Formats: sequence, C-alpha cells, structure tokens
Amino acid sequence: MTAMAHASWTEQIDTVLSTTSDLLFSWVLMWLLVGAGIFFTVRTRAVQLRHANAIAASVAGSRDGRHGGITSFQAFAVGLACRVGTGNIVGVALALIMGGPGAVLWMWLVAILGTATAFSEATLAQLFKVRRADGTYRGGPAYYISRGLRLPILGAVFAIVFLIANGLVMPMVQANAITSSLQGAGGISPSLGAVLVVVLTAPVLLGGLRAMARVAEYLAPLMALAYLALVLAILLTHPVQAWEALRSIIEGAFGLRQGLGGLAGGVTAALLNGVRRGLFSNEAGLGGAACAAGSATVEHPVQQGFIQAFGVVVDTLFVCTATALAILVAGADVFQPGATAKETAGTLTQDAIAHLVGEWSRWPMALLVVVLAYTTIIGAFSYAQVCLDYLTDRPWVSRALQIGAVICAGIGSVQQLTTVWTLADVLLGVGAIINLAALVLLSRWVVGALRDWESRRGAPTSDGNRPAFSGDSEHLPSALPEGAWERPVIR
Repeated sequence: MTAMAHASWTEQIDTVLSTTSDLLFSWVLMWLLVGAGIFFTVRTRAVQLRHANAIAASVAGSRDGRHGGITSFQAFAVGLACRVGTGNIVGVALALIMGGPGAVLWMWLVAILGTATAFSEATLAQLFKVRRADGTYRGGPAYYISRGLRLPILGAVFAIVFLIANGLVMPMVQANAITSSLQGAGGISPSLGAVLVVVLTAPVLLGGLRAMARVAEYLAPLMALAYLALVLAILLTHPVQAWEALRSIIEGAFGLRQGLGGLAGGVTAALLNGVRRGLFSNEAGLGGAACAAGSATVEHPVQQGFIQAFGVVVDTLFVCTATALAILVAGADVFQPGATAKETAGTLTQDAIAHLVGEWSRWPMALLVVVLAYTTIIGAFSYAQVCLDYLTDRPWVSRALQIGAVICAGIGSVQQLTTVWTLADVLLGVGAIINLAALVLLSRWVVGALRDWESRRGAPTSDGNRPAFSGDSEHLPSALPEGAWERPVIR
C-alpha cells in the first residue's frame, strides 16, 4: 500500500510539473517573449536595424585582453555555448515536423525581434555589474534587479532559481544527451559514457569562471563554424534542392502551397512552432546570456549589447537555418511535411546529412552533438556561478556547487530523471518571467546607454580619443548606484 501511495504521489507531482511547464513554455512565455521583442524594438527605435553594421562588426576587437578579466568575446562565446546546443539539431527538426517548412520563416522573424531583447539585457548586465577582488566582473538579472530596481530579495530569488536549474539540473540533462548520442552512434555503454563526461567536465567546472570562458572561447565558435561549413558544402553541391527548400519555407509560412503544413495543418502550425523554436533557441530575454554578458570587460556597456545580439543572429539565422535546410534538401526520402513522425526528431538531422553525404557522417554528427552538449554544460554552469556569486562570496560554497555539478553530470549520464528535468523547466520559466518584468521596468536605462554610445561615437576629444562612458552620464535616468559599472583600466 505504501509503495502504491508513493507511486501515486510522484505521478501527481509529475503531472503538475508537466502541466505547468507546458503552460509556461507553450503559451505564457511565448507571448511574453514576443511582446518583449516588439517592445524593445520600438523602445530602441529598431536598434538591430539602425546599428546592424555595429552588431555585425562587434566581434572585431572583442578578444582584446588588455583590460584584464573576461574578454568580451569570451562572454559572447559562453552565451553562444548555451544558445547553440542540441536544441539546434533536435528542436529545429521537431519544429519542421510539427509546423512544416514555413516554421523556419517565423523563426527568422522572432530572431530579428530577439536581437533587441538580447541587446537590452546584455546592456543592463553591463550597467549594473560589479567588480570582484580578483579583477573579474559579475552582472546579470540578479544584479540589475537588485541595483536597478532596488529589490535585492527578488534578485536573490532569481539567483536561487537559476542556480538550481543551470548548475545542477542542466549538467544532468546534457550529460544524458552525450551518453545517448555515443550509445546510438557506436554502442558505447552509458557507464563508460559517464566516465568520459566526468573526465571532461570536472577540470573545467572546478577551474572556475575563467577556465569555463577559455574553453567556451574556442569550442563553441569552432563547432558552430564546422557545422555551418558542412551544411554550406551540402547547399553548394545541391543547388536545385537548396532553392526548392527556400521556396518551401516562404510558401509554407503563408500557406501558398498545399501539403507544406505541419501535423496541425496550415499557417497556424507553422507560426506557433516556428515562434516557439526561435524563442527558446536564441534565449533572448530568458536571462542566462545576460549572466555571461555582465562578466565581460568592455569600455562601454553597449559594446556587449551588440555582441550578445550578434549571438542571436548566429544561433537562429545561421545554425538553426542550416539544420532546417539540410533536412529540407534531403527531400522526401528523409522528411515529408505532415507525414514524418515527431518521434524521429532526435535523429532526423543526422539521417538527412547521412543521406546527402554518406553514412560515414554519423560519427562526426554524433561528435557534434557531444561537443554541443558539453559546451552547454559549461555555459549553463557559468550562469549558475554568476548567480551564486551574487548570493555569497565564500569559496567553499562555490567549490561545493562545482563538485555537485560534476556529480550531477555523472548521474545524468546513466539515467533519465524526468521529474527533475521538468522541475528545471519550470524554474527557468519562472526566472524568465522575473527577468522580462525587470527588463521592461529598466528599459529607460537601456535607451540612455544607447543614446550615450551614439553621442560619443561621433564626438572625439582633442587628443583623438572618444570620451569615456561614466556612471553619471547625462543620458542615463540618474547616476548609477555606487559600485556599479567601473571603467576598466587598460594594462
């Protein structure tokens, strides 16, 4: 009787968590994130279009380490490590299955709106960041909620929510993806995969934020570039199919051709599935990338806003589009809109590429999934570390979290813990709602920082250097609180 009662109790918890997660991510957050994208596009006077050149050029010089701490590019790479993950492979495939080729166009639209949101949260993270004793910075939602809104308790709530979800549960989720991929490609047992995961993650996670940034700086961009190069080669060798794939995206989005809808049919399925995938792939407004952005050392807050906005472009307009085109170019032998079962989403991209370039590609694709999941562990844990540093600066607490993350990665490698994963989704959803509310309430600071950057861009001093940004700029609503934003000293 006791065992049956326990089973019933856990099933009820699973049901409540699943229902809450579905509600948050299928409807509540979807419309909040779209609304935020529209709001910040209007509020910044379409910064993503007016300053498209600055966003595109933001990577240039971002690896400059003369200021000490974590470079702008390293912070960008950490955010990219989380953005460009297994969701770009599996999630896009599922969006195509459920929404048809037209879902891709709506992903593009959401990405364009999301760049304004990503710019805003990264700029705020810079404005309200604080310098630590070791010369590095910490910033993000917990910090701008505490210092900008003057709500330190709400900042602590956000930090705790994000710490649990990203520091303990995310390593479990991604470690499971790693062992599943290795088992599927080469029959490697989960236990052996668990050993590999622990060996790979322990040195980086235990090495602290600087170590995570250094690994992400190389791995995340290189894997994204390798994947994009592979898909580009496919498109160049299949020009007719590539053109037809682009046509199917446009026609499917507006219902111009029958048979291109998803399982739910028509434009509505394309719209909803494309919007959902775009929103949760680029992470704009969810708060995580802002944690990375606030750690960067830059001369003006807007600089990091631009480079984080570029991360949305890379994630959705490049990587997600590459996945979609690879599947569509493979054609009816692999994918048929409205007919392909959603259960095939996990292997659909690998099947498409294997069909186009040969079975030999399955192992490289499995390796890609492994590296994407690995870099996501690193990126997500760095978010948790930033949140922990908001709560306490005691070294032993930080070390305990690092060890706990490695243990969780080992556990997640050998077994799926569905309830824990669903709880993480709920926590991330709650954190995102808190973050979005803070972003809107602090939007005048974003506009002020942008105006300051625009005014300084064309106003060099007598010695030929642009005037430095300061916390009491006349364009800001008021002076920044003491300890927030300290201009870096060039070494």
